[in-house]
Amino acid sequence: MLRIVNRVLLGFVGLVLVALGGAVLAVGLGLRPPSWWLHDGRHDVLLSQAERARWRDDGWWWPTVIALLAALLLLALWWLVAVVRRHRLAEVLVDTGDGEGALLRGRALEAVLATETTQLDGVERSRTRLTGRRSAPEARVRLLLQPHVDPGEALRRLTTEAVAHARDSAGLASLPTEVRLREAKHRAERVS
Repeated sequence: MLRIVNRVLLGFVGLVLVALGGAVLAVGLGLRPPSWWLHDGRHDVLLSQAERARWRDDGWWWPTVIALLAALLLLALWWLVAVVRRHRLAEVLVDTGDGEGALLRGRALEAVLATETTQLDGVERSRTRLTGRRSAPEARVRLLLQPHVDPGEALRRLTTEAVAHARDSAGLASLPTEVRLREAKHRAERVS
């Protein structure tokens, strides 16, 4: 969803900037602008002296403009952080022994690790997410354990079986894993 919103917003902002930049460039090159355009010619300024002094006597104008610009700046910074920060690792670099390597889809490794983890005794549900760099991935695993399961034993089996298989099959030297355990709440059945 974020990817779609990101592409739509980037496309819209890009079109607006290209249109405005092209129009300013055209006026700067000496082309005659249409009558509704903001500038009359190549020597016209963005805000004239009269336009700058127009709202000077109103005490609300400049604080409002500054607050709006600050809000736009914060929104742009939030958007930048959301775009730059990757929630999931898209691919893992697998050492094939020939010096070149191959790429393994991160979601495929997540799915295999989650499936194998769910098959462990007493694990009701498992969610797996790969983070880090493609040459040094890290796993985050959330386990929902049934009430009768010993958490230490579940953790031992997770690390010695599922994580070890994922690490070995991807040809990784290590696969650091953060595990969060929760106990499933079961309702007692009523016997009549």
